Amino acid sequence: MHNRNNILLVEDESSLAKDVLKYLNKNNYKCTHVSKLKQARKSLKSNSYNAVLLDLGLPDGDGLSLIKEIKDKDYSCGVIIVSAKDALDKKVEGLEMGADDYLTKPFFMPELNARIKSLIRRLNFEGNNEIIAGVLKVIPDEMRLVVDNKDVELTNTEFNLLLYFISNKNRVLSKTNLAEYMSSKYFDYGFSDDVIYGHIKNLKKKLEKHEAQDYIKNVYGVGYKFITE
Repeated sequence: MHNRNNILLVEDESSLAKDVLKYLNKNNYKCTHVSKLKQARKSLKSNSYNAVLLDLGLPDGDGLSLIKEIKDKDYSCGVIIVSAKDALDKKVEGLEMGADDYLTKPFFMPELNARIKSLIRRLNFEGNNEIIAGVLKVIPDEMRLVVDNKDVELTNTEFNLLLYFISNKNRVLSKTNLAEYMSSKYFDYGFSDDVIYGHIKNLKKKLEKHEAQDYIKNVYGVGYKFITE
């Protein structure tokens, strides 16, 4: 089980790093900051982190190399890429190498906090045999959803959407949030609002067909919210 409080920030932009450190420390995270790849490698060897916030453009090398090392050495932490708007190709490459999520600069601090929380929950889910959310029983390793002892057949996309909703329970998720997550999951930047709406509509129909209450609520003009109570 991951303790959600230990974060490594790899960022050479001092003003941004200062703001992130201040915000995360205020929100009960233990955040360590380094500005170079060499320092990050040393810190990863001597400490256990739950998430790495990684800028790709660093003074002593490409941040992509660190993603590869983290995955090759099987460090038990997730990676969130923090990159500039014009770094789409690098983001895609980083995700394909095993990064878990990305944020584009500039970003709002509450969104960073939400992404970290979501990532840690998903990492925790991977160590659980079952996740209970209302009458839903989710089995991540088997990609199964069970309602009232009956299996509900979901596509891979629907299952991952459901898992993302559960990991962000009671949080309003904008269509942009959902599109970015699904794009990072499948390396496909074709997840438009209409495509996301279609997948959610199908997921809701399947839940309702199995007499599971309507957990996925529309938030008019904003997005969706997963509520079990």
